[in-house]
Amino acid sequence: MDPVTIKDIAHALNLSTSTVSRALRDSYEISPETKRLVMEYAERLNYRPNPIALSLKGSSSKAIAVIVPQIANNFFSQAINGIEAIAYNRGYHVIIFQTHESYEREVANVQQAVSRRVDGLLLSLSSETSDVKHLKALVDQGMPLVLFDRVAAGLDVTQVVADNFGGAYAATSHLLQTGRRRIAHLTIPLYLSIAQERLAGYRAALEQYGVPFDENLVRYGTFGPDEAGTLVDELLALSSPPDAFFTASDRLALGCLGALRQRGIDVPGEVALLSFTNSQSAHLLNPPLSTVTQPAQEIGQLAAERLIELIERKHKSTGPSVMKLPTTLVVRESSSPVPKLVK
Repeated sequence: MDPVTIKDIAHALNLSTSTVSRALRDSYEISPETKRLVMEYAERLNYRPNPIALSLKGSSSKAIAVIVPQIANNFFSQAINGIEAIAYNRGYHVIIFQTHESYEREVANVQQAVSRRVDGLLLSLSSETSDVKHLKALVDQGMPLVLFDRVAAGLDVTQVVADNFGGAYAATSHLLQTGRRRIAHLTIPLYLSIAQERLAGYRAALEQYGVPFDENLVRYGTFGPDEAGTLVDELLALSSPPDAFFTASDRLALGCLGALRQRGIDVPGEVALLSFTNSQSAHLLNPPLSTVTQPAQEIGQLAAERLIELIERKHKSTGPSVMKLPTTLVVRESSSPVPKLVK
């Protein structure tokens, strides 16, 4: 059956469409008896308002857009689960876009979301996004926007992030405590907020343990295919090669582990490996991978809650804020202590 429309109700009750529309909105212009007739008939026929039609009339569309770099990424898929749980419970639909790490696609996604008249946006920046003018214009126009995970310091909006500094500090400290001293850091483009924070945590731990920071041990990925092998080769070719690898993402962790295995490097016998990752298969790898886990689902939930509060104007007097959730260090076999030499 075709969905029931306002015209159908108006025709059946011999009323004008404008009268039915106002009655459904509980307008003071319509008598209580007419409202009762319209509401009872609409309920009997299971009438549901068209959210797109409502948005075109300037009312709330009850829809929010979520723009992420890649849905297949474990962190983002878990964050989306959290977002959808909150949105569903609050009566909002979720429209998901992915940028595939492209600035151009991010701009296009934002334009598409606005054209669909969503009530607000949740966004995590692409790896190519260093200019956020398209988002500033959106905020200036009054569009509710919350950034999560990958955020922009120069954008005055609410941000929900993990404690990347604390996670990197804990990871590097753990590797130092196991006897490693030449810890390589494979990370992502440094203009991304999460890369800056993780590098800072790594450096702070080295300083705390009296180990000099060596720029030669830091390599920056570009989200290209199979790039970890090249980065590993460059590091292993150093006159004083690393005895541990600390990577900043799922992709780099798996690429690094595969590259080390292909080159016959024993993990953790010769080098340790530890990574930021939300992969639920980390314990199944060979060896099981030590990880810094981010509270992805909780980040998604909190970001969705804050966005809906902005949409519904529940915190008019509260300005933008940064909400930081703690990470968890999970130690497994890949970062076991340096084997002791037998005398």
